[in-house]
Amino acid sequence: MRLLLRAGSLVAALALWQLLTSLDVSLWLRFEQFPTVTEVAGEFGDRLDTPEYWQDLGDSLGRIGAGFALAAVAGVAVGTAVARSRVAADLLGPLLEVLRPIPAIALVPVAILLFPSNEQGIVFITFTAAFFPVMVSTRHAVRALDPGWEEAVLTMGAGRVRVLLSVVLPGALPGIFGGLSVGIGVSWICVISAEMISGEYGVGYRTWQDYTVVDYPGVFVGMASIGLLGWLTSTAVELLGRRATHWLPRPEPSAPRAPRYRALSTPAWRSGTDTPGAAAVPPTPTHPTATPAGGPP
Repeated sequence: MRLLLRAGSLVAALALWQLLTSLDVSLWLRFEQFPTVTEVAGEFGDRLDTPEYWQDLGDSLGRIGAGFALAAVAGVAVGTAVARSRVAADLLGPLLEVLRPIPAIALVPVAILLFPSNEQGIVFITFTAAFFPVMVSTRHAVRALDPGWEEAVLTMGAGRVRVLLSVVLPGALPGIFGGLSVGIGVSWICVISAEMISGEYGVGYRTWQDYTVVDYPGVFVGMASIGLLGWLTSTAVELLGRRATHWLPRPEPSAPRAPRYRALSTPAWRSGTDTPGAAAVPPTPTHPTATPAGGPP
């Protein structure tokens, strides 16, 4: 049922796109210059037979793979160090907080000046885009761990390395993979933008070239390719995260719901009356009344 709903939403969106573009609707939004779904599908089919299309896919995937892998390793290492060491937090914390708000795409001029080739600069931008989500998520996940786990392992004679590998990193895995899932999406945004600015090959470069020659069906083919690649890589990261955190309790999709209970009336033995549901009357305490000395007889 869920698969049908997801497929139905996609089909409905494509049908609406086809209707608006085929009728040249131009109210506030102008759809008369948009290519139709059939035109984009035809162009997509033609490009699947060209080697340039697959070369662009391979170049973009290679840049994403290199930059994201470096960001995953560095982000987990730096986030763990900042969360567990005051010295690392004091040394790296201010620098990271100053650099974190800077968009990765704004570092394109820095990459051009810093690296000898555009390829290395694009990988650097991809790395920067994914590094900060992974680092921040790891830092918060490590700080949120229950200190009782670490104390229990320390009492059994474990060292710092054993605590790190057996307690800290496994306990922080859900948060780490949350950062990785965000980081892969941001990486795609920045690598496509970097390819448009300074790339020679790749999906972003080809999409920009199609725009400059007013090939709008080709532009939408590039956009669809970017969306499919981003969806596939994000799904791969989520599946890897589920496999790595298989020990976490997860609700069964077909588990029966908990039964709903009606509020029962107050029983007679609690209310002090024989009528069910009657208001409870507190019993009157019976204490012997002391007669004051010198009182009336």
